[in-house]
Amino acid sequence: MFSIEQLEAFVTTAEQGSFSAAARHLKKVQSAISQHVMNMEIDCGVDLFDRSGRYPKLTIDGERLLSYAKASLIQHRRLMYCAEQLEKNTYRDITLAIDEGIPTTQLSQALKDVCQQFPTIHFECLTASSIDIIQLVREQRATMGIMFSEASLDDSVDFEGLGSVEFDVYVAKEHPLAEETLPHLDMLRLHRQVVIRSKTNEMSSFQQAYSPDVWFADNYYILLDLVSNGFGWGMLPKHLAQNQTASQKLVRLRTQFENLSWHANIDVIQHQSISTCPAHNFLRQRLRELRNVS
Repeated sequence: MFSIEQLEAFVTTAEQGSFSAAARHLKKVQSAISQHVMNMEIDCGVDLFDRSGRYPKLTIDGERLLSYAKASLIQHRRLMYCAEQLEKNTYRDITLAIDEGIPTTQLSQALKDVCQQFPTIHFECLTASSIDIIQLVREQRATMGIMFSEASLDDSVDFEGLGSVEFDVYVAKEHPLAEETLPHLDMLRLHRQVVIRSKTNEMSSFQQAYSPDVWFADNYYILLDLVSNGFGWGMLPKHLAQNQTASQKLVRLRTQFENLSWHANIDVIQHQSISTCPAHNFLRQRLRELRNVS
């Protein structure tokens, strides 16, 4: 009933806010975008956009159709990716982006198993913050990522859970908070915080700025070094902080009521274009199996 071009024009207009913006985004002339949407409206027998204002606004019928149109485009992309893999009848080399805050104890064994199964495969490893990993996979600079879970992912990215990592809040031994048991968390606002932020200045969904005085790092080893040297308090994975706490250079913050520790979920993500790649699927399977027995 609807062509892919019509669905793209409809969805992109809704997302971009105007026919002209949709045309620029899709690199097409505005008249083509408008015509595709009009043809959809003729086929549906209803108006999908209210054009009475300066910018087109989705009607109730348009809002009802939008989610289905988006789902259809996603499935069409999957179909095209699958067809490409069938034609090549081979596997893709692996470029893995990993957040440095995530332990890699199982990665080497998983890679050994992949090499046995696919002896000629090439492998590249990148390190980045979790937010940056989403961008790397979206742009296909990385084919797979291991990252801390984020609230939203691009619809071109597949993901599955891979366990969790325990976090806590730490300061240096000489920090003013090190000897205190905080009566409430608002005391943290009086002291500088060190926070993870992506290279594009985006904040993680769980690494949020709480203090008005904030320093930033884009990986957990820099954050660990800044906190250990007394530049502020920060949220760190316990496995990274354990050596510094054992040597008493780093202190876990104490509070009277709140338990500051929590578990951050780990996801393995990959671009939809390699969803049928046997090498990537095998690596994901081995990471999942090794995590379960660790």
